[in-house]
Amino acid sequence: MENLHNHRGITNANTGPPRGFTDIFRRELGFSHPNAFARRFSASEVLVKSLNLYGKLDGHGGCVNAVEFNSTGDLLVSGSDDRQVMLWNWASKARLLAYPSGHTDNIFQTKIMPFSGDCRIITSAADGQVRLGLFREGGGVETTLLGKHHGCVYKLAVEPGSPHIIYSSGEDGFIQHFDLRSNSATKLFCCSSSTGKQTPSKIGLTSIVIDSRNPYYFAVGGSDEYARVYDIRKCQWISARNSDQPVKTFCPRHLIGSNNVHITGLAYSSFSELLVSYNDELIYLFQKNEGMCSSPSSEDLKNSNEPQVYSGHRNAQTIKGVNFFGPNDEYVLSGSDCGHIFIWKKKEAKLVRLMVGDQHVVNQLEAHPHIPILATCGIEKNVKIWAPQWNDIPPLPGNVKEIMEANRQGREDRSRVTLTPDVIMHVLRLQRRQTLAYIERRYSRADIVSDDEDAEGYLLGRLDGDASSEEDSPGNSRDCNIS
Repeated sequence: MENLHNHRGITNANTGPPRGFTDIFRRELGFSHPNAFARRFSASEVLVKSLNLYGKLDGHGGCVNAVEFNSTGDLLVSGSDDRQVMLWNWASKARLLAYPSGHTDNIFQTKIMPFSGDCRIITSAADGQVRLGLFREGGGVETTLLGKHHGCVYKLAVEPGSPHIIYSSGEDGFIQHFDLRSNSATKLFCCSSSTGKQTPSKIGLTSIVIDSRNPYYFAVGGSDEYARVYDIRKCQWISARNSDQPVKTFCPRHLIGSNNVHITGLAYSSFSELLVSYNDELIYLFQKNEGMCSSPSSEDLKNSNEPQVYSGHRNAQTIKGVNFFGPNDEYVLSGSDCGHIFIWKKKEAKLVRLMVGDQHVVNQLEAHPHIPILATCGIEKNVKIWAPQWNDIPPLPGNVKEIMEANRQGREDRSRVTLTPDVIMHVLRLQRRQTLAYIERRYSRADIVSDDEDAEGYLLGRLDGDASSEEDSPGNSRDCNIS
């Protein structure tokens, strides 16, 4: 573990604070007040089109699965397959701290607790553990186990504004509540597929988000087609009593009853809109009044509005997130199996920016809380920071139609296979085992390979013998075929 001298002072002048970076934006563009800057500039399409690579944060020894800014935006935390947690001054591209998380498997989520002096980091991983990293005076980090699920824990949700309360969702279907003041973990309920089905079955969960505008409400998604919204006030704090009673469910009408889709990512906007990303399907934006009851009737389905749809990407290989961008969430972000970052205008669902974000797959995207900065990660062993560059604004790539068509064709080919939720979760676990087997083989080799070769081998391991290959010609559209 690297020693961090005076971790409470990590934003002082010696580390090159990002505030100066922010001030440069405001000064150069003539905005003296932060709110005016955010409203008038950060939402502009010109700015989004000018986003380009600002820098790379190198240091991890495996794929980076998690990135998040702290509440002020000064710092960024990342977690990786190497089971290390790293804290960064993203503006100066400097690593401030690295420590072993205590996890025994790939880290999937990292969260800096608000109002904690940036001294508490919560992590979750494929080992099912939820852990706390507590920064001690003198630079040490103490890690403790907060709770455990059976199966992976892909996502955590922090109660807005709270330095103490956090929720986890796991492959075992359970929602757990943690209070750092008592180091207690409470199982709230197990999510089941009672919606429209006679025999309920457990839903393996891959995502959980809290509505910041109405923090009593949280949404979960997983191995079936429904995003479910719950009211924490209606949850029973006695595990023997069932609180699996969503107040609303969301699903596009054409996916209801489908057995070959599941949810990989959720995001709430500041207007309580719910963004839902489906595995090998599309992204949908639901208004808060468009939800159905837990057991919708045919009349409810008939009267339900169709959500806004975002297409062109491919989401088949990994558990991808989805997010908003802009001071008022004017844009929608997603990674893709083709290695691109997709940015759409939220209202029109128009694609306004397409950037190469990874040699193979972009998994997670995190927007800075105050200025137009974006952090992304994927199969490569680094975090990428994107910022407006004041050069000529690049147009969409000349082969954008080919990229989107290849992704669409891949989805259609995959849609011919019908999978049950149990099979879906089994496939996800099988993919993880294949990845771990590859890593073991890689580190047993005597020769040293480059990051590029590692990434290529990783993808081949994930595809498990897929015969499709990518041509090296400049005009190639980076087809995302999966057999």
